[in-house]
Amino acid sequence: MTRRSVNGEGTGVNNTPQNGGHPGDTPAPKEEPDAPNGKVELKKKVTLLRGISIIIGTIIGAGIFISPKGILKNSGSVGMSLVVWIACGVLSLFGALSYAELGTSIQKSGGHYTYILEAFGPQMAFIRLWADLIAIRPAGLAVISLAFGQYILEPIFMPCGVPEIAIKLATSIGITSVMYLNSMSTSWTNRIQILLTFSKLLAIAIIIVPGLYMLFKGETKNFENAFEVSNIKLTGLPLAFYSGMYAYAGWFYLNFVTEEVENPEKTVPLAICISMAIVTFCYVLTNVAYYTVMSAEELLASQAVAVTFAGKMMGNFSVAVPVFVALSCFGSMNGCLFAFSRMFYVASREGHLPEVLSMIHVRRHTPLAAVLVLYPMTVFQLFVGDIYSLLNFMSFLRWLFIGVAVLGLIYMRYTRPDMLRPFKVPLFIPAVFSFTCFFMVFLSLYSDPVNTGIGFAISLTGIPAYYIFIVFDRRPKWLQNGLGNTLPTLRSMASYQNCSMNPNNVSMLTLKIILS
Repeated sequence: MTRRSVNGEGTGVNNTPQNGGHPGDTPAPKEEPDAPNGKVELKKKVTLLRGISIIIGTIIGAGIFISPKGILKNSGSVGMSLVVWIACGVLSLFGALSYAELGTSIQKSGGHYTYILEAFGPQMAFIRLWADLIAIRPAGLAVISLAFGQYILEPIFMPCGVPEIAIKLATSIGITSVMYLNSMSTSWTNRIQILLTFSKLLAIAIIIVPGLYMLFKGETKNFENAFEVSNIKLTGLPLAFYSGMYAYAGWFYLNFVTEEVENPEKTVPLAICISMAIVTFCYVLTNVAYYTVMSAEELLASQAVAVTFAGKMMGNFSVAVPVFVALSCFGSMNGCLFAFSRMFYVASREGHLPEVLSMIHVRRHTPLAAVLVLYPMTVFQLFVGDIYSLLNFMSFLRWLFIGVAVLGLIYMRYTRPDMLRPFKVPLFIPAVFSFTCFFMVFLSLYSDPVNTGIGFAISLTGIPAYYIFIVFDRRPKWLQNGLGNTLPTLRSMASYQNCSMNPNNVSMLTLKIILS
C-alpha cells in the first residue's frame, strides 16, 4: 500500500534526463523509508538472532517443565524414551529443512497456508485457513495463555490452589499485553522474544547443570537396565513418537514471517538448523537430568516434573520454577501471535479474508488488524468454550496440513522444475517427513475416531464457506446485504489509506472498523 501521487508530485522518482525527464525539471524529493509518505509495508527486522528466538521461543513451552512424561509412559523404559526424544528431534529437523527449502524458494509470509496455496491452489489453502481461524489458533492461544495465568499466580497462592476466576483474569491480562505489544512495535516484539528465549534457556540450564553434576558424581541407578526388553512397549511406540513430535512442534513459525526476514536465503535455513540443534540438545539433556534425580515411577507420578526436581535438588528455590514456566508460556504466546498475524495478513492480501486485515499501521508498520482479529475469539473461548475438547478435535489437522505442504514441495519439484531454489534438500528428507505426518493422522483416526471425525467435519465446513465467501457471485441475500454494507466501508478506508493525508486518522479508522 503506497501513497498515491497528486498531480505527479511525491512519486519519489528523480526527474532527470537519464530517466526521461527534462533538463529544467526539479528533482522530486526522496522519501524516507519509514516516513508516513513512503511505502507502507512490513519492514525486514527479523535478523538471525531474532529468527532463532522465534523458533526456540515457540517450541519450548510449558511441556518440558510440567509433563514430559507421555514419551516415557508409552515407550516403557528410560533408555527407549531418550531414543524417541532424539529420533523425534531428527524427524523434526527433516520437516524444518523441508520448510527451509519452501521458505527460500517461495519468499512470502504465511507458512503452511502460502505453501499449500502455491502447490495445490486456493481451495485447499482456504480450508486450512478456515480451520485455523475458527478453531485451532484461538483455542491453542487460549490454552497457552491459561498455563501462563496458572503459573504466574502459583507462587502467590502457594501452597493453596489458584482460584479459577483469578487464573482467567491473569490470562486475559497476559493475552491483552501480548496483543498490545505485537500491535505497537515489531522491533520490541522481537527484543522481548529474545529476552524470553534466554530466560527459557536459563531455566533449562538450571535443571541440566545440577542433574549432570549428580550424574558425573555416579548417580546412575535410574539408568540401570535402561533398555530392558520386557519393559519396552512396541505397541506404544507410535504414541510415544506422537507425543515427541508435538513437543518439537513450532519449528515452522519463522516461515510465517519470511517477508520480514533479512536475507532469507541464508537466515531461514541457518536459523532453523541452529534452533533445532539447540532444542534437541536441551530436551535430551533435560530428560537425562530428570532421570538422574527421579526414578521413572516418580516422574510418571509427578504433576509438575520440574517442581518435583527443584524440590529435591534446590529446596526453597523450587518456588521460582512456576515463574520460569509462566515466562516460557508468555514467550510462546508472543511468538505464536507474531506468526499467526502474518498468515491472516497474507490471506487477506490473497483475497481470502476481509481487506482490512491486510492493512498496515502507517507509522508503526505492524499489521494491526491482523494482530487484533484473534483477540475477541480467544477471550470468548477462554470464558465460554470447551477449549481442550476443541483442541482434541482439531489437533491432528496440524499434521495433516503440514504433511500436505511438504508433499507440495515434492510435487513442485516436478511441476515447477525451473523454480529458483537457493536451498535444496535431498528428496528423501521431505518424503520421510510427509510419511511421518500422514502416519500421525492415521494414528489419530485409529486411536480416537470419534473426535478425529468431528475435527474433519469442522474443517470441511471450509468448503461451503469458500464458495459462499470467495467464489459465488450470487450470494445469499442476507450475506449480500451484510457484505454490501461492509465492503464499501473497507474499500473507502483502503482508498483513504492510499491517499494517507493523516496517519492518525487512518489508525482511528482501522480501529473503528475492527471494533464495530
